[in-house]
Amino acid sequence: MKELRNFCVIAHIDHGKSTLSDRLLEHTQTISEREMKDQALDDMELERERGITIKSHAIQLNYLHTDGNTYTLNLIDTPGHVDFSYEVSRSIAACEGALLLVDASQGIQAQTISNLYLALEHDLEIIPVLNKVDMESAMIEEVSDQIIDLLGVDLEDIVHASGKTGLGVENVLSHIVERIPPPKGDIEAPLQALIFDSLFNPFRGVVAYFKIINGTMKKGEKVRFFNTGKEYAADEIGILKLDMHPRKELSCGHVGYIITGIKESKEIKVGDTITSMANPCSEGIVGFEEVKPMVFAGIYPIDNDDFEDLRDSLEKLQLNDAALVFEPESSAALGFGFRVGFLGMLHLEIVQERLSREYDQEVITTVPNVSYYAYTKKGEELIINTPNDLPDPTLIDRVEEPYIRAQIITMPEYIGSIMTLCMEKRGTLTKQNYLTTDRVELSFELPLAEIVFDFYDKLKSISKGYASFDYVQTDYRPSDLVRLDIRLNGDSVDAMSSLVHRTKAESFGRKICKKLKDLLPRQQFMIAIQASIGAKIIARETISALRKDVTAKCYGGDITRKRKLLEKQKKGKKKMRQIGSVQVPQKAFLEVLKIND
Repeated sequence: MKELRNFCVIAHIDHGKSTLSDRLLEHTQTISEREMKDQALDDMELERERGITIKSHAIQLNYLHTDGNTYTLNLIDTPGHVDFSYEVSRSIAACEGALLLVDASQGIQAQTISNLYLALEHDLEIIPVLNKVDMESAMIEEVSDQIIDLLGVDLEDIVHASGKTGLGVENVLSHIVERIPPPKGDIEAPLQALIFDSLFNPFRGVVAYFKIINGTMKKGEKVRFFNTGKEYAADEIGILKLDMHPRKELSCGHVGYIITGIKESKEIKVGDTITSMANPCSEGIVGFEEVKPMVFAGIYPIDNDDFEDLRDSLEKLQLNDAALVFEPESSAALGFGFRVGFLGMLHLEIVQERLSREYDQEVITTVPNVSYYAYTKKGEELIINTPNDLPDPTLIDRVEEPYIRAQIITMPEYIGSIMTLCMEKRGTLTKQNYLTTDRVELSFELPLAEIVFDFYDKLKSISKGYASFDYVQTDYRPSDLVRLDIRLNGDSVDAMSSLVHRTKAESFGRKICKKLKDLLPRQQFMIAIQASIGAKIIARETISALRKDVTAKCYGGDITRKRKLLEKQKKGKKKMRQIGSVQVPQKAFLEVLKIND
């Protein structure tokens, strides 16, 4: 155990975590030159295409230190985007130390601070690393001062490195050995292992990743999952290199994997404790907190026959993405599907993409919304996850919506436009703090529903990419919310209903009606597209009917012949409108999601 070190790499998005991890793998010769590629630990196509880390990745390195000892280092590379902060919290629970990376050309940003607080809550040893010091735009002195102010460290404690050139990698490794403490634990105690991640292998079943807190795990022994109470044999255990390497025994402090032949994804839970049947522990490890979804959307199969396949796919995806929460629901327009909870809009986009690529599931996603509380006049409390859950307005006493505390770090010249954006989103400024002469931290209180769609994109465009954003949910506050229904020829399309603030209902309704007018195919009859609040119509667009030229065969002659034909067509159109129904194509559902673009 004295020669074991468990650490993770945390930073704001795009500060070079994956690139520095590549250099650490190269320097310790964990990966051969033939296997080496950029973002070596990012094994999803999606991660490579977008250049972001979506999943935490664990790998073991062996490092020969100058003191002559070979140390075993368990590295976990983590995502940087705010939507994947749950991945970071789980990785931190399996470590004793963290490399806090700061980009020398960008300085400290919102997610840097957020991830730092996560690490400090778990009493991790923090090693500040100033990355990208080889760039021409690097502000080494200014950013070093920011790190000293934030962490209270000395200048010589900051390690200078470059993930691109490999500069300072040896220095980073020696700091990990010297400053991060070895894991604590009793090798003789009953087995306690914390599950911090899992995935589904179609040939071998569920693979769980764990860190042993106390005791020893042996191949073939009977183990029990503490919270679910299920018992299995440890068919294979081992350590994580680029592939899985089997071992006969793993002891206290090690990070590894276990295969027990579990085929049912619900039988394993991230945060659970593994113990041995022969010498069980008396209590489970206090894992990380349960995930709280921020955004909800309905996910439906295009063909209703695929409902069970979609359920299996979501269960397998949930193993690999513990932040995903779902439950069955049904819709009059779309049939049977699932109400799915996400941590943000990027998370929703990634889940949709992964369902399509990894499980061949093409789905329709309804308009995303957040979770509200409605209080009736009788004093009942109702959780509102979909617009259809909202009771009749005459029965409601009040509706409360979730609020967040947003932290934005930017340059002083963008303060005015950022304040305007936040005020438009019903936000209030609570704090303004200058970190340095050219970096200011703004704190706002905002309704969560206002940042769900396009807030992050707008923030980036008005600040030319310089503003960084992070948020935490605080509480629920009373709000004047209404249910906006979309009607086609008087029939409500429940999948397009949404909950909006009364002041924004009219403009939002107009946008949706206008977009649907462009998207819906014309029919033989006129289509009225309306947005309504209860019985009150607040916006309308009309799609005119396709009209056949019935008078084309009349070459001259009396005008009454033409009138007779036109009257007959008019009656037919009227009858068709009464019995005809409007089919909403899938493209229209997907495009309405982008209403705020």
